[in-house]
Amino acid sequence: MLDVRNLRKLYGPTPALDGVSFAVGKGEMFGLLGPNGAGKTTLMSIVCGLLEPTEGQVFLDGKEFHRSDRELRRLIGIVPQELAIYDELSARENIRFFGELYGIGSDLEERIERILASVALTDRADDRTATFSGGMKRRLNLGVSLVHEPQLLLLDEPTTGVDPQSRNHIFEEVRRLNAAGITIVYTSHYMEEVQALCPRVGIIDHSKLIACDTLPNLLGKLPGRLSFSARVLPEKAVSRLQSLEGARVALPDPMSVEIECSDVKRTLLQVVSILSEEQVEMTSLETTEPNLEHVFLHLTGRALRD
Repeated sequence: MLDVRNLRKLYGPTPALDGVSFAVGKGEMFGLLGPNGAGKTTLMSIVCGLLEPTEGQVFLDGKEFHRSDRELRRLIGIVPQELAIYDELSARENIRFFGELYGIGSDLEERIERILASVALTDRADDRTATFSGGMKRRLNLGVSLVHEPQLLLLDEPTTGVDPQSRNHIFEEVRRLNAAGITIVYTSHYMEEVQALCPRVGIIDHSKLIACDTLPNLLGKLPGRLSFSARVLPEKAVSRLQSLEGARVALPDPMSVEIECSDVKRTLLQVVSILSEEQVEMTSLETTEPNLEHVFLHLTGRALRD
């Protein structure tokens, strides 16, 4: 559905994007992560036609996309980080306004009612948006992007500043849209959101795409950790633990063991079996499995970004 090829965007001599390439298949939910200033917003702006790239190409549905191509632009819906709704209009009027911009005809009112229901705003449809909570505004922001029934939906921080109930409703609606066949590119600073929603993730840093893979493969870049203590650790038990395949074992003190491993659950079962056979009583246990935030910090660094 979306094919980005060698995109470069220069501001003077400074690259905002430097040779970024990736593809998103039809009906896929793709996550896009990056620190502030990494190039995510520039990339999204080029994909939706707000910016022209310095070099490179964007293909939508197999056709090369240019800003002037109105037909291809209608395939795209965008939910910007900054709210793109009008406070002086009601929820219904906001959706109608954007629908009229797209030239939607006789079925516009039906679409409006359907969208209001999908973002749980039917009971507030005729209230001015200025009276809405942050979560309601975010849900309406999503709703107006859907009025022209796009095939590709770009979500840029769609849950910023919302309450847990609105965040959960947005998640459910995004999943529903994706299940209905809409291709989604989802960017967020909330790593747990991307991990929960997106089977495949790209990470941009310093204007380059530094990783792009399935979630399991990205998580597999880092080991899991397992640590435990025991009242007594016989040499035979320690020796058996040190021989575990795919595990790196350290003994910070005579009563404690720390293990790095590729599969925490499998290694834990092996450890429990060994300790049981050697009649070793465990007094504490802690396990840590890698998550997307760990991978992100591993790839982009932990230093603060200005």
